[in-house]
Amino acid sequence: MQISDEIFADKVLKSEQPVLVDFWASWCPPCKMMQPLVDRLHDELTGTAEIVSINIDQNPQTAAEYKIAGVPTFVSFRNGQEVTRKTGALTENQLRKMIDTASEQNQAA
Repeated sequence: MQISDEIFADKVLKSEQPVLVDFWASWCPPCKMMQPLVDRLHDELTGTAEIVSINIDQNPQTAAEYKIAGVPTFVSFRNGQEVTRKTGALTENQLRKMIDTASEQNQAA
């Protein structure tokens, strides 16, 4: 799901589920390579976790706020707080671990 600066807070910071945010850009080959995996995880984890993507060129406010220096950058959130962050192309297992860590963060709270 593509989101924008305007709805970032509602979709990510106010979510009751863990959220994995994919910060990406249209000119980034690794971002394009990751998109099918991100889409598949979004479909598979609906109801358990939110997976969203935000284009840093179209949404510079959020990218600047979270100091996104390279793309793709994946950031997991729980209860409005950043839990984990990784930059670069990742494996499915790495993405799932980020989501799992954010889920566990909630259970510990």
